[in-house]
Amino acid sequence: MSLKDEYVEKLKIQLDEWSADIDVLETKVRKADAELRVKYDEQVAVLKEKREEAKLKLAEIQASAGEAWKELKKGSDEAWDSIKHAIAEARKKFNE
Repeated sequence: MSLKDEYVEKLKIQLDEWSADIDVLETKVRKADAELRVKYDEQVAVLKEKREEAKLKLAEIQASAGEAWKELKKGSDEAWDSIKHAIAEARKKFNE
């Protein structure tokens, strides 16, 4: 397996984990009272947007040829860090 393939596989696994986290948070939103639901809905929408950005980065890497994926990796790493931070923050807020 090439370095690119290993990296792509790692990103796919992480995306699946984040999707599961977002599903759990959405369940909590449905159980929250009306006031909190608005706040949580906004947070979940942001997470979904960041997840879509991460999916686009993943698709770019998968479509890249040769060594070009290494340049795309930099932007992908930034997108991954952003969603990782956003999910961690959402977990904190939802558990308050």
